[in-house]
Amino acid sequence: MLLNLLFPNRCLHCNRIINGAELVCELCFDQIRFTHHHFSETNLLKEKCSLLFPVENAFALMQFEEESLSRKIVHQLKYASREKTGKTLAGWVSERLDFGKEKPDLLISVPLHPKKLKERGYNQLHLFTETLSENFKIPYDHHLIRRNFYKKAQALKDKRHRTETENLFSIVKNIENKHVLIIDDVFTTGNTMSSVAWEILKAGNNKVSVLVMAVD
Repeated sequence: MLLNLLFPNRCLHCNRIINGAELVCELCFDQIRFTHHHFSETNLLKEKCSLLFPVENAFALMQFEEESLSRKIVHQLKYASREKTGKTLAGWVSERLDFGKEKPDLLISVPLHPKKLKERGYNQLHLFTETLSENFKIPYDHHLIRRNFYKKAQALKDKRHRTETENLFSIVKNIENKHVLIIDDVFTTGNTMSSVAWEILKAGNNKVSVLVMAVD
């Protein structure tokens, strides 16, 4: 109680004092650029993914624009030690996402390298994924796939690192005949998502769909 009085929770956008479980005030909430994607229909994210790998369906919660509120929210989750932001975002997704007849069999999130995980102290996608799993009654697996290299795929551009780029992730468990929903925070170039997707597709007769908090 005393901490709440001394350090009240404030809106990420206007700095107004708000309830401790919220991210933004009601006025600023209306400024968030939600995509209004339909999971089983063609949308911007699905078109982007289709250029890189076979994708069943795709959903992005927000648009990730320069100086946008969505960018502030994702950055709070990733870099400001606000892991619980993931639970709030998962709630927003659950209110807007309808899988219909295309409900996945399994949820996985893009893993961090162990060194990055140690530096950050948490994977920003885990609580988000676990909350979606609970809300939609779909199992999740944080250990199906591992990241092999510390550097991101986008940073591995020269020929010396081509092999590392192609093998950025590895499947560590058998998986076949599953519809897997891959979860990440932001879709920009799609290199990371593509690397994960191809590992799952190569592992067996699997299908992949994609869910991200924001699409650039």
